[in-house]
Amino acid sequence: MEQTKMHVSPNRVTDLVALKQGGSDVSCQTSFEILPVDFQHRDNPFQAYIFLCCYRGNVDDREFTFRKCYARGCPHNLCPHVSQAVMIANRYLQRDYHKLQQAGIQIEKHLFNLEEMTIKFEGYQEEHGPILAIHDYINIAMEGNDVSVDVTLEFVPGAEHFANYENQMIFLMVDFSVTCLGKKHHYERCLACYPMDKEAEEKNEKAAIADERLKLLYEEFDTVSIQYEKRFFGQSAAASAENEV
Repeated sequence: MEQTKMHVSPNRVTDLVALKQGGSDVSCQTSFEILPVDFQHRDNPFQAYIFLCCYRGNVDDREFTFRKCYARGCPHNLCPHVSQAVMIANRYLQRDYHKLQQAGIQIEKHLFNLEEMTIKFEGYQEEHGPILAIHDYINIAMEGNDVSVDVTLEFVPGAEHFANYENQMIFLMVDFSVTCLGKKHHYERCLACYPMDKEAEEKNEKAAIADERLKLLYEEFDTVSIQYEKRFFGQSAAASAENEV
């Protein structure tokens, strides 16, 4: 009996995998952008670079496109350093490539390339040490160590700078404050974003996408007994709406 195909426009790598497993014909290509963004974090404006991968292709001859932020890097200490962020971005990108290939979706494995900036900041990592990604802490917990995580969610405004224009965006940022091996560490990820002028149309949808990504991480936390409290962007959006009434 032929499987019923899902006619849903994908917004995540996980969606592409589910569509393929549901019997759809999926093709996919990637392209990359490393954009300077002026963030307004509370009372502390700063500039950072965001590492975006755009996924384009077809699902059963229907075109799709979505983008995913893999890291944010700064030339100062307000977020992971640029030379570290490019390595974090590529680690997570390779994880997604593996998921796609395991599902039978063929894709060329291109990576983020920040050669000039990496050379510019050469020596930074040797001086400050490597930054760990959230899955490094999951592996530490898997080895039997106690790990606890405080999860902080924020809707952070920022302006993306292109060659001849800029986009005013809202970024759904999560900060993981991790305590393990006697030390406290901070690690952050952008789980979704939307144009500021389309907040009414897109906020709830992007919050749902970010929450699905959080659920997958929380499942991994539970597997290795990491202590944490579940927080979701949908709850934050609802609380914000109540406060505006």
